[in-house]
Amino acid sequence: MPQPQDVIALAAAMVAIDSRSSISNLAVAELAEAALPGFAIERLDYTDAAGVAKRALVAAAPGPDGRMTGGLAFSGHLDTVPDTGWTTDPWSARVADGHLHGLGSTDMKGPLAAAMIAARQLAGRAPALLLITTDEETTKAGARIIAERSRLAQEARPRGILVVEPTGMAPVRGHRSHILFTAEALGEQAHSSTGKGRNANWALIPFLAEMKTVFARLREDPALQDAAYDPPFSDFNLVIDNHGAAVNVTVPLATARIKFRRSARVDPAPVVQAVREAAARAGLRLTEATEGRPPELPEDHPLVALCANRVGAAARTAPYGTDASELQAIAPCVVLGPGDIGVAHKPGESVSVAALEAAVPVFIDLALAVAAEN
Repeated sequence: MPQPQDVIALAAAMVAIDSRSSISNLAVAELAEAALPGFAIERLDYTDAAGVAKRALVAAAPGPDGRMTGGLAFSGHLDTVPDTGWTTDPWSARVADGHLHGLGSTDMKGPLAAAMIAARQLAGRAPALLLITTDEETTKAGARIIAERSRLAQEARPRGILVVEPTGMAPVRGHRSHILFTAEALGEQAHSSTGKGRNANWALIPFLAEMKTVFARLREDPALQDAAYDPPFSDFNLVIDNHGAAVNVTVPLATARIKFRRSARVDPAPVVQAVREAAARAGLRLTEATEGRPPELPEDHPLVALCANRVGAAARTAPYGTDASELQAIAPCVVLGPGDIGVAHKPGESVSVAALEAAVPVFIDLALAVAAEN
């Protein structure tokens, strides 16, 4: 397999491979591995809940003294969101108007390519460690498996992790993490004209009415908000699924999924209790999937201060989530990478070629600074 030699070639090669979270990422993982010659590679294979084969990678190269320990790790994910709304080829990976275009170009194959090129140039100068995940857009399973199972990451003992999500190269010292609530109402399928079925939506509606109250409370109650974040209120996003039921069929299964995303200072207990009690009153089946605690470092943390000083931008917080919620179990995390999060998860996603190229020496500089402190 060819080994792209520059950041744009590598980013384009990865963008050209479809790696939506719903399908296997093995092809793009193999490309990433081939692009890291001379690195020790650890493959962490698993099967997701839908039975799809997935792979996370940990790659390491030693510093000048032959040791892999005590450096700065870089992390990025290989999966993307679905191609919803795209009217052009999401995997064209074309370069035009100074931008690389394609699904995942910003979030986050472009930033990951910059980190990989930086790690290749660091090899032999400072310990180089890459934590390459998947399923970041869904369950964070790739990062969780690295945190729990990676022998190479444990041996490398990085002093910090740079999660290279697109932040416009401004350091993010903390962000929210989520609890995913899944409420299911059961009905009985029949032709709707016969009057013999039972539509699951009618059982779901009382629960949804209570969830609307929770949504409003999060936006109105200062006790459930965090002024250090913009917006200060927690995300409480609802998606409803009738699983393809036609309009002339009584719905046999109605599913409501709610992503509750909160910062470290927000106590989730009142929201969790409200959701559980509402589901019980409505007779719904409720499951919960919880990410790691919201990661947040103080402004004077050494890694935060180093990043802010070297890039010339004050550290901030962010309302979204990243793999840092799981990777913080390995080492303190700062989120810092090229690109604009505002164009992620949208049709026509693209990333500035100049921004990707400019990120490489910044990543190298940060890694060398961490190694020198060690």
